[in-house]
Amino acid sequence: MRVGHGFDVHRFTPDRPLILGGVTVPHDQGLLAHSDGDVLIHALCDALLGAAGLGDIGRHFPDSSAEFAGIDSRVLLRRVVALLEERQFGIANADLTIVAQAPRLAAHIEAMKGNLAADMELPVERVGVKATTTEGLGFTGRHEGIAAYAVVLLLDE
Repeated sequence: MRVGHGFDVHRFTPDRPLILGGVTVPHDQGLLAHSDGDVLIHALCDALLGAAGLGDIGRHFPDSSAEFAGIDSRVLLRRVVALLEERQFGIANADLTIVAQAPRLAAHIEAMKGNLAADMELPVERVGVKATTTEGLGFTGRHEGIAAYAVVLLLDE
């Protein structure tokens, strides 16, 4: 068994959609990033890559590459899953936490779980997605951005 932990953060910016877990969430701002800014999937990719000893998302999909400009992060997640499959790792489960003061995310959690489960080829019951606030503290509490944490368990197949 191998455990991986991922963390990512992006600041808000106007004139972009807010995408979390592959779901477009209604909000007046999106997240600034080279890709689509899906902070949740970026943390998940880092956790998966780290558990497999394969570095981080920036190593595989550098923000200096035009190839990844504006890319759908679900494409990146599927590529990470393919890398794991090539090395005969199976994903046992993933548990993720979104840290955001706004917007409210409860209505979107199940869709996020469904997207992530599909991309990782897992039953939805093996994917946990939660959202929390920081009670107004820190950069997320000041509505400056969103952070996400991910923990995964890989199995040698």
